[in-house]
Amino acid sequence: MDAYLVGAVRSPVGRRGGLLSAVHPADLAGGVISALLERTGADPAAVDDVILGCVDTLGPQSGDIARTAWLAAGLPEHVPGVTVDRQCGSGQQAVHFAAQAVASGTAELVVAGGVQSMSQVPIGSAMGLTGPYQGSAGWAARYGAQPISQFRSADEIAVKWGLSREALESYALESHRRALVAIDDGIVTSEISGMTVDECPRRDTSRERMAALRPLREGGVTTAATSSQIADGAAALLVASEAGLRRHGLTPRAGIRHISARGDDPVLMLTAPIAATGHALRRAGIDISDISRFEVNEAFASVVLAWLAETGADPLTVNVNGGAIALGHPLGATGARLLVGMLHELERCGGRFGLVTMCEGGGQANVTIIERL
Repeated sequence: MDAYLVGAVRSPVGRRGGLLSAVHPADLAGGVISALLERTGADPAAVDDVILGCVDTLGPQSGDIARTAWLAAGLPEHVPGVTVDRQCGSGQQAVHFAAQAVASGTAELVVAGGVQSMSQVPIGSAMGLTGPYQGSAGWAARYGAQPISQFRSADEIAVKWGLSREALESYALESHRRALVAIDDGIVTSEISGMTVDECPRRDTSRERMAALRPLREGGVTTAATSSQIADGAAALLVASEAGLRRHGLTPRAGIRHISARGDDPVLMLTAPIAATGHALRRAGIDISDISRFEVNEAFASVVLAWLAETGADPLTVNVNGGAIALGHPLGATGARLLVGMLHELERCGGRFGLVTMCEGGGQANVTIIERL
């Protein structure tokens, strides 16, 4: 292994308009970065770069939020920062770039993660009035002129895999149950900076409440209850090379065994984790049965259920502490949040390998496999 995880921490996830809604995203990310450095004992002056994922980099999220967050935390000015956008996978891609940097020998210590304030910068703000595809003759010739909708994609996946609304709602209810158990039993406490717990899981939800909701599209089966929640949050991980570990006296908690990203149909959009998972396992030389825990981002219930159907993974090992349907999906931060949770969960359960994947705009998916040390 050429890249290691030394530490991982996140903020609580706040619902839109909730506990984190007034926090400037630079301060939100800066807070978790400071907590990360404090927990690991790493010298801030030794960090080579800061890489953060963020989507809709407008207003308070503009101007390279990675650099702004580092400086807002009062950390050394000589450390640079860069912000990346692979849509929902931005935070996960930030960790991939960090792993590539330390594995190549161009860096020894990199802080990587993500941040998103969906309360302050509403989803889709950067797309303006037309969106990214409209007006492109090349796109229209290849994929048609109809606007791309993630809600339509979620419904089409449900149709293709024969997923009923009742099946989606059963999955969503289980996500809330698992998240609440993780909160009540203190399972996720160690991964969160500060004393506040995640705000989004609903104690009052039920099958009856879910069944009363209108579909997001006429004739569709996807509702707000079976979709990820709009949220605010940040997460950060310290990625180190073997030389960096030795030089700075740091102890690794996991090795980054594999990183990759794959594309799929950009109109169906949300199915890329299926092919990406198979590709990653083949490249890593690992069987799916060797994976102790999976995190598959719950953009929509249909995404995870289709992934389960195609991969044959054990549902009891997937999103064991709840997912974005219950916890919320602060776009640029979620990939990093999943990795933070995965590291802590592997340590809790004693598992060896953990796999994280998520669907992303444009029909893409990242996959990260880590190995607990």
